Amino acid sequence: MPEATVYFVAGERSGDDHGAALLKALRARVPEMRFLGRGGPKMRSLAGGKFRDWIDDTAVVGLWEVIRRYPFFRKQFQATISEIAAVKPSAVVLIDYPGFNLRLAHALHLKFPELRIIYYISPQVWAWNRRRVSQMAQSIDLMLCIFPFEPELYKASGLRAIFVGHPIMSVVPSGNAAPPRDDQLVGLFPGSREREVKKIFPVMRQAALELSHQNRDLRFVVSAASEPLAELIRGDLYSKQATGKFSIATGDARSVMGRVNVGMVASGTATLEAALSKLPFVLIYRVAWLTYLAARLVVKVKYLGMPNVLANREIVPEFIQHKAQPRAIAAAVARLLTDKTERSQMLTDFACVAQKFGRGEAGVNAAEAIVTELRHAG
Repeated sequence: MPEATVYFVAGERSGDDHGAALLKALRARVPEMRFLGRGGPKMRSLAGGKFRDWIDDTAVVGLWEVIRRYPFFRKQFQATISEIAAVKPSAVVLIDYPGFNLRLAHALHLKFPELRIIYYISPQVWAWNRRRVSQMAQSIDLMLCIFPFEPELYKASGLRAIFVGHPIMSVVPSGNAAPPRDDQLVGLFPGSREREVKKIFPVMRQAALELSHQNRDLRFVVSAASEPLAELIRGDLYSKQATGKFSIATGDARSVMGRVNVGMVASGTATLEAALSKLPFVLIYRVAWLTYLAARLVVKVKYLGMPNVLANREIVPEFIQHKAQPRAIAAAVARLLTDKTERSQMLTDFACVAQKFGRGEAGVNAAEAIVTELRHAG
């Protein structure tokens, strides 16, 4: 595959992680392949050259924040198209980040109809706008799916789709035995974005204090995705004079999931990670009311947590928005700490969810699919 150039677009830290694994796998197969585009520090370190690290500016959450920064995103959108026009890559690989990347795919298809457009980490349109699948089929050549039920959904609209596995399967422990856990330790996982932590951690902290009133031996560890978020959490605990019962672990969520007995987990990939780590947990989520109301208008699934979506029933209690009340959350966590039957049933349900994924590395499978696509296109 001489002089193959691939342009990548990832806009969040998770996309940078997935993109870095993909770049490693591609380089192992095609050492001479050139990588250009936009992503984070991990992708840039592998790609080198003019690859842009932009995710500190692009990783936003919430409708209002996107609206407020619309001029910035519009400028970056046009700049990305201009870069692709100048580079003339063999293919463009879009990694997650659907608010930006789906629009980019449409614009690129109109402007460069011969350009191969591949999407990795398929956007969860089945949750919020299934009609968009037919629109995607017109602009995307190949969809690389991370959930086993997605290819059939896409293929029904004429979009070629392949299940490559979920990236999380390569980083969670395998095997049937649950890890040894500290009976008196509860984990708090408030999310990886500042806005999430500000909304969700105070609810988790209050639920933890409710639990502490019931059982003085309980201890709590908070998983902070970064040092700035750890500082934010410390400030919250200090302001409420609640530092004594809490410790903070920075950038080590999987290790924390392996030690604690029960978790409180913000909605997102961490819910699937907890399930695959065999950690009983409850799901908590709060966003700005404008964002929540907008989401209610478009979200088409019953559940927010991916383990519940995959099981098609609530195997994990969900406390969302106005239902995220500390006393109710504390009661649910207490049951998972003391009720062996409820705990065992949740772990059995998690095992059923895990079986849907099989094993194997998503990045390796995605790289193989991309190389095959480029060879056929050439």
